[in-house]
Amino acid sequence: MSCATTSFATKEQALTFLEHNRDIELFELFILDNNGVPRGKLLHRDELLAVYESGRPLPSTILGLTINGDDVENSGLVWDVGDIDCRAYPISGSLQRMPWRLIPTAAVQVSMHPEEGMPATIADPRHLLAKVIEGLQADGYYPVMAAELEFYLLDQQRDSSGRPQPARDVDGGRPRATQVYGLRELEQIEPFLADLYSTCKLQGIPARTAISEYAPGQVEITLEHRTDALQAMDEAVRYKRLVKGVAHKHGMAACFMAKPFDDLAGTGMHMHVSLADKDGNNLFASEARDGTPLLRQAVGGMLDTLLDSLLLFCPNANSYRRFQTNSYAPLAATWGVDNRTVSLRVPGGPAFSRHIEHRICGADANPYLAAAAILAGIHRGIREQLDPGAPVEGNGYAQATQLLPTDWLTTLRALEASNWAREAFGGEFLGVYLAVKRAEYRQFMGEVGEQDWRWYLHQA
Repeated sequence: MSCATTSFATKEQALTFLEHNRDIELFELFILDNNGVPRGKLLHRDELLAVYESGRPLPSTILGLTINGDDVENSGLVWDVGDIDCRAYPISGSLQRMPWRLIPTAAVQVSMHPEEGMPATIADPRHLLAKVIEGLQADGYYPVMAAELEFYLLDQQRDSSGRPQPARDVDGGRPRATQVYGLRELEQIEPFLADLYSTCKLQGIPARTAISEYAPGQVEITLEHRTDALQAMDEAVRYKRLVKGVAHKHGMAACFMAKPFDDLAGTGMHMHVSLADKDGNNLFASEARDGTPLLRQAVGGMLDTLLDSLLLFCPNANSYRRFQTNSYAPLAATWGVDNRTVSLRVPGGPAFSRHIEHRICGADANPYLAAAAILAGIHRGIREQLDPGAPVEGNGYAQATQLLPTDWLTTLRALEASNWAREAFGGEFLGVYLAVKRAEYRQFMGEVGEQDWRWYLHQA
């Protein structure tokens, strides 16, 4: 099995790429911040090799920004350190063509160097996931993961009321009805899907099943599981960028917002996880539908840490609009076997494929942080041999006795107060992350908009 330790790409990888891609003129260097927003620089061809040889300096503030790109002064990454340059290096396997760009362009993802990238290294979400994976591996557990992402295909133009609207299909119309699992709906976006699968293949991203989801213009594509959980999340990050780029090429906008429409389904990111031994054997494998004792301990740990982790799964104000009864978005700390009304589902299937589907994350979550929280919860469950109780049978919505909070501030305070999170993720990381989220909360609550005017302008 592979080790999670961050390995940077070699100069030879860059030289091989340049040799086989002589037409590429520009290179988009990016790092993923804690909000899942890619940030970076556009480099010319003759600047690429230096990035592989000695890294690229990026300001410390790049990993302490709000979702709107504002500095957060009390993050510790601004004035306290003089917005110092921190060196980032390319991630192995991330140098890929971007065939949707007009100018021949490739992208390369970077991550902060453990020493040269300080102090920004402490806020690098990829480093946090690597740390959590290494903790599991030290105890003989090797996480296997996959991400399953939903998104909306929208028109680049708003409707007459200024609202987002579904993109036009190949016949020029707009999908109006919900046709979950509809095949015609997939056929109507065939040019987009053909380009998407082709680009995924080119970039080595294992895109598999496509499904028309529970709303007009909503699509889900599954990524194949990886025995290297860090690689799985790298691919999820690059897949989201790829989907947005291909959609733009086709005159559409791909939206991963958790709840873009009040009257339609939200968009989720289901995370599939199991644990293997060093030889790759699935430690959850069992003829029993609820898996092995180890699987149930993993479920117990995830349920026990769910409230403390919820801000990482649902990081934005809009994330909580997704949680509604009978919406296929879970509402409580529940688990079940082959049951889509619970938060943690053990899918059916042959014994060797036994795993857990974590159904809580919105599609707006940062894959690295969501995976880190899931795996840290699993590790706690195993270490403390936590019992998840009996699995829910039937309608989990009707049986939920203690609902998850559905507001941003409550989950922010829960993470802030969590001793477990401080131990699992480190006080330095939480200091930056919580500072950013507090700043976003204040800005969001301080903004007066259309709903305020509609509700209160003439009635208050």
